[in-house]
Amino acid sequence: MKSLPLEFEPNASFCYRFARYHLLPELAQEPEALSREPFKLNLVINRVLNRYLTDEQMGLTYPARDTEGKMHQVGAAIRFFVSLRAKRGSESPFVWMGQSGMYRLKSDSELTQEAAEDVDNAVEEQVDVEFNGWIYAFTFPAIKKSKEPFPIKVGLTTAADVETRVFGQCRGAGYFEKPEILGRWPVKRVAQVEDAIHAVLKARGRWKEDAPGDEWFITTIDEVQSIVGFINP
Repeated sequence: MKSLPLEFEPNASFCYRFARYHLLPELAQEPEALSREPFKLNLVINRVLNRYLTDEQMGLTYPARDTEGKMHQVGAAIRFFVSLRAKRGSESPFVWMGQSGMYRLKSDSELTQEAAEDVDNAVEEQVDVEFNGWIYAFTFPAIKKSKEPFPIKVGLTTAADVETRVFGQCRGAGYFEKPEILGRWPVKRVAQVEDAIHAVLKARGRWKEDAPGDEWFITTIDEVQSIVGFINP
């Protein structure tokens, strides 16, 4: 059994810190990740977890913060936080493959590009702080349709122009053609506005769950425009 890098406590803080700052980097050094081939993350998480925690520790529970009477199990919470940060975290060394919990290690070019996006990722995580910026929507010509909904990515940037963000994130990321920017809207409290737009689109069943990332929606630019106008008049 390996020594824990921080003091064990059966609470959300321990589970989150252990998952994000210790397990996630270690997972990137596992043989499945280093092969650069897609692999099932949960299987590797379980193996690495067993190096640090006993079954008894992983089976301990703690009270949920927002639901009275609900309890979270330490092992399950750690697995949840690792998967969450692997999929969405700016620090993630992985690319989510969009289905069945499959991931692969990021290439050097993807890591380099993401380093340039750290500012916008930080804004997305600090939803309690106000930043001004842009909401943007883009797609690719090959998947654009004129009379029915099609995949559109809706995101945010604090860059001076939307092109810097959109073309930057697509460069070196495996996209086969130049993105087409469909709309851009200057807003205040940009992280909060983006969250609200995503929430409305998800509530309408527009989220494209099998896309690489969680900002793609099967929608139209008119629908996105109307939601932005309602949230940010």
